[in-house]
This record gives sequence, C-alpha cells and structure tokens, in this order.
Amino acid sequence: MRAYRIERPGEPAGMTDLPVPEPGPGQIRLAIRACGLNFADLLMQKGTYQDTPPAPFTLGMEVAGVVDAIGAGVDAPKIGDRVAVYSGQGGLADYGVFEAARAVKLPDEMSFEHGAAFQIAYGTSHMALDYRARLQPGETLVVTGAAGGVGLTAVEIGKLMGARVIAQARGADKLEVARAAGADHLIDASEDLRARVLELGGADVVYDAVGGDTFKAAFRACNPEARLLPIGFAGGEVPQIPANHLLVKNLTVIGFYIGGYLKFRPEAVTDSLTTLLGWYREGRLRPHVSNLLPLERVGEGMELLRERRATGKVVITL
Repeated sequence: MRAYRIERPGEPAGMTDLPVPEPGPGQIRLAIRACGLNFADLLMQKGTYQDTPPAPFTLGMEVAGVVDAIGAGVDAPKIGDRVAVYSGQGGLADYGVFEAARAVKLPDEMSFEHGAAFQIAYGTSHMALDYRARLQPGETLVVTGAAGGVGLTAVEIGKLMGARVIAQARGADKLEVARAAGADHLIDASEDLRARVLELGGADVVYDAVGGDTFKAAFRACNPEARLLPIGFAGGEVPQIPANHLLVKNLTVIGFYIGGYLKFRPEAVTDSLTTLLGWYREGRLRPHVSNLLPLERVGEGMELLRERRATGKVVITL
C-alpha cells in the first residue's frame, strides 16, 4: 500500500510502499477514503509538534473510510461500517490500523470528505468556545485567522452559540468565506485590529489561530473579564503574555488542546462530537473544503497550508 511517511527525524516526508497492516486486539483496519490535513502535520515534519510520534510514522491525523477488518474483542464498529477516526497519525495511506474506541460512525448523509474534515477543526472550536471559554449569547467573539481550518469553524460555531462574531482574515476572498460562515463584522489583516475591535465595542472572547502581533493586538482590545484562547501560531511566533496586564482587566488566558482530552477526559470529546454531528444532520454546520487532492499530490496540499493559501480544510482523497 502507499503511505506518506517520515522515516527518520529531520528528514522530509515522502511516499513509500508498505505491507497492508493487520489489526490487533481492540483495533480496526480502515480502507481509507479521505484524510484531512492540519497545520500540525507541518509541525510534525519539523519535529516541533507537542505530540510528534517517534519516527518512522505515517502522517495524517484525521481520516474517514470503511472498516474492512477487525481485531479480537471488537464488537463495534462492524466490517463495512463507514467511520471517521481522530488518529493523530497514519491517515495518509491506503489502509490504517486504529483503536476501535476512537472510531465514530458517520451519518448516512455525511461524505467521507466531510468526515475527514470534521473532527479536529469543529471539535477544537466547539470544546474551546463552549467547554473552556463558556461563550455566552450576546458576547462578542473575535476570531483571527478566520478563514483557516479551525478559524472558520470558530466563526460558524460562535454564531450558532449566539455570539456577535468579528472575523479577521487576509484579503477580500478570505473575508467573504468568513462572512458566508456567519461573521457579523470583517477586519482585514492589513488593518489595525486593536483599533477596529475597540470601535466595535471590544472583545469578550478571543479565539486566536495566528499568534505573534495579532494576538498582542487582540489582547489589547479585550473588555474586562474577557477570555483568550491561543489556539495556534500560524504566524510563526508564540506570544509571550504579560501577566501584569492580565490583572488590570481581570483577563483569563485559557490553554486548550483537543488531543490532550483524548488522553485524560475522552468523554468530553465524545459529548462534543455528538452535539456537532447532531448540528450537521440538522443542516446547521457546513464544512468548507477548499481543496480536494489525490494522495499523489499531498505535497501540494501541505504547501497550501504552509503558505496559508487554503480556506477551510484541505482534504486528501484515496
């Protein structure tokens, strides 16, 4: 089978041929149909992601496909079931072996492409905004990097939760994508974010996927008792937070990493996903996949993320 793999630390990923794996106890084998790309895949290639597996390993954190073999002790899912798995690795291959407990059955109306694009982006935004930041109806939510994979879902979910959403992105095309997802106000990345947010009444919750100067500007536009979520650092710089400034407005900076919850409170992730799939069935969520590429062009997909040219999700099809 084909696999897009890192063989040794520090070496670039590349396509290779591997034997089709067999599932062990508690595992399923998936004939993979789609794999969503994430910014973390880029960090894993550099070895800077907090959950980078030891090499060798196959990239691809979230997959959707058909169960074609099961290991001992697996009662569900069944062979032939259409499922999605938040695997953390192993998705950019024709087949993958994953823990059965991580598999979620796809609704009949959900495509493999949507299944592979759904779990990390929507799960991150929903748990961050609801479970951690306790976003309330009528509050003002500022989303930076609002046309990216997680940013766009934060716009959509924030609006569903009753917030007034201010979206920041670069360029008219990306801002239009954020507007279509429900943003009430749009700010181009070339504008003064702090000044514009303050003109609009300040931020109650900040969902920042960019970091660096963007986080600093949003930080300075917060209302008293605002909550800030440093979700990602697509701009390249991890912000340093002045603790003394937190005191002046009684601000709260909230750490959140959905992968951590899979280890110490997986039921929180399951509950969130149940809510999200219900919203999908009701037509209240519309995953935005900007690029569908075959496995042979996975390098091109990675470049789209690296250069921040994609909107929503990039999905690899198999």
